[in-house]
Amino acid sequence: MVQETGDSRNIQKIQEIKSRLGKSLLILAHHYQRKEIVELGDYSGDSFELSRKAAGDSDARFIVFCGVHFMAESAEILSQAHQTVQIPDAEAGCWMADMADIYLVRQVWETIAETIRDVSICPIVYMNSDAHLKAFCGSRGGTVCTSSNAETAFRWGRKRFDKIFFFPDQHLGRNTGNRLGVPPEEMIVWNPHKPFGGNSPEQIRAAKIILWDGHCLVHTRFNCDQMVKMRDRFPEAKIIVHPECTQEVVAAADAVGSTGAIVNYVDGAPAGSTIIIGTETHLIQRLALEYPDKKILELHHSLCPNMYKINLENLCRTLEGVGEVNRVTVSENVKEDARKALDRMLALAP
Repeated sequence: MVQETGDSRNIQKIQEIKSRLGKSLLILAHHYQRKEIVELGDYSGDSFELSRKAAGDSDARFIVFCGVHFMAESAEILSQAHQTVQIPDAEAGCWMADMADIYLVRQVWETIAETIRDVSICPIVYMNSDAHLKAFCGSRGGTVCTSSNAETAFRWGRKRFDKIFFFPDQHLGRNTGNRLGVPPEEMIVWNPHKPFGGNSPEQIRAAKIILWDGHCLVHTRFNCDQMVKMRDRFPEAKIIVHPECTQEVVAAADAVGSTGAIVNYVDGAPAGSTIIIGTETHLIQRLALEYPDKKILELHHSLCPNMYKINLENLCRTLEGVGEVNRVTVSENVKEDARKALDRMLALAP
């Protein structure tokens, strides 16, 4: 009961602050947030949808991003001069984003360029990355993508460049290449800790897509054995998974899509459907509550502990210090090039 009372008190304070600040406050909640956080947000969505909201709301003076740090950082890059961006927990990071840093990426870029001289390369960075990597792409004619528009971004890059260098998630990159019909031998994985990324110079020259050796720990917990067991238990079910899963899991699923696409898939399914989902557990739990006429199940329990760091207490504390607590800032020289890459992303239709 003590915890419930504390939660109720925080919810009341948050609602009072929202009412007082009105349109000058914008709370954005990623789909992977707890149910109570999503309910208090002004908008919920995947990283692409929330980026568009952050970029398009000129009324807001204070933007509070309930998600992980790279998302709030992107909102800060896209923000206008009168806006501040905050995150309830500054320690809410991302394992995948930490798998690539600007120093390693620059070294790899130089090695690739020296190996394939006179060949143009398009750097495409996943949204799950820090601002320096977005700036790296922006300054070299590349773009950012999310799981919603990765295929569009790859098509855009292939029209303009000879090769694509994609980081940090190898699985989203490979699944996108598969959807575009790129042969397996024309996609290589680059391990930054091995000479030539673990590839021969000939393989590098032949590759159309070079993939960074990174992955999402939430989505690589799913495997085909889990799918077989769930299909045995629920033969009538459809399985939909996120494109950060391995290509084997994606190939065995009935559908694949971003978090926004998963929400739309569930919404469009007829009453009585059984849908098994391979993504972060908070979204699945919320969908099960929102669609009681459908059976919504986890493929396997997989929680993102960084998303879980956002809670009612630190959201309330952030709003009580609106404009000050846990402000997210990006230096102007980094912001300029990072914005180029994000603007190119926003200009691409999903």
